[in-house]
Amino acid sequence: MKIRRLLFLLLIICFSHFVSAQEMSFEEYNPPSTLVVPENPVKRAKFPFIDIHSHQWNVSQELITNKLVPEMDELNMGVMVNLSGRGYARDADDIDRQEYMYSMIRRMNGVAPGRFIVFTNLSFNGIGSPGWSEKAVADLQKDVENGANGLKIFKSLGLSVKDVNGERVPVDHPDLDPVWAKAGELGIPVLIHSADPAAFWEPMDANNERWLELKLNPGRRRSATNPAPFEQIIAEQLHVFAKHPNTTFVNAHMGWMANNLDAAEAHLEKYPNVYFGIGAVIAEFGRQPKRARAFFEKYQDRVVFGKDAYNKEEFYTYFRVLETEDEYFPYYKKYHAFWAMYGLGLPDEVLKKLYFKNAIKIIPGIDESRFPD
Repeated sequence: MKIRRLLFLLLIICFSHFVSAQEMSFEEYNPPSTLVVPENPVKRAKFPFIDIHSHQWNVSQELITNKLVPEMDELNMGVMVNLSGRGYARDADDIDRQEYMYSMIRRMNGVAPGRFIVFTNLSFNGIGSPGWSEKAVADLQKDVENGANGLKIFKSLGLSVKDVNGERVPVDHPDLDPVWAKAGELGIPVLIHSADPAAFWEPMDANNERWLELKLNPGRRRSATNPAPFEQIIAEQLHVFAKHPNTTFVNAHMGWMANNLDAAEAHLEKYPNVYFGIGAVIAEFGRQPKRARAFFEKYQDRVVFGKDAYNKEEFYTYFRVLETEDEYFPYYKKYHAFWAMYGLGLPDEVLKKLYFKNAIKIIPGIDESRFPD
């Protein structure tokens, strides 16, 4: 009897181990492909390029000379645009933030002349109070006079920025109209990031492509009341584009339309003052190479290259998607794209416009001698 019980217990243990060996989470399942196809990895862009969407903080001389410039040279990056001009020091006041930016601009220009462009940022302190618009316009004027060549608007506008009454500040708040108009008058672009991917507002279930990202980063989940519907925030952004046709806007992250290029085309047709930045959406192009190539060829004058979060090795995927015709190669973040990439094989003239010509056209102060004709 004891032997039977022992055998039964052993059978249960063995079966349990067998079952557990067959179970695996989605996060763990990530097998290397067995597909054998030509591989043409690219670690250096075919042409010098301008990264219109980068973020650098605490920029020291050592960071510039020992890391950024050597890596830029390896990548064939001619110019880096630092969108975080005023930094992220939460306890700094507006004057300190401005002085931080002016110091950074002087350091960059002194250590590596012509290699960096800096965009300023808005302070929303006191928005909604009398005189806020006038101060914001004066600050923008001063920042440009001190070397800023554009204005970057973070996604906090429309999501987390509150006015003096504690209310959410919409992207098209009337107090901002003088700022948009001033940017147009100064001839500088406004690179604006509004909202997050629409999937962040959708139910977190098996039908959500961003499920893994939301699981890993639960703070990114949104709802109609946190803080507003996706469609409302985007409508506010579009209202700004329509009201200020004399101001050039760069819609960061393709305005979250890289997964719907029909909508992206309609957007560019409706708003001739808007360009698309491709930062952080290369994976969308990599899964629709034929459609994406047609889009880039048709709107080659309206797209600019950008990466967003700086990481030298991650640029390689951008180059490979844009330049080669490789098939079924991996992306670098599973929670952005659990699918494989395909190359677009863009023509040289389209690449040149995407990599540098369009950025030179809209951003003042770029050293054009660093780029071919």
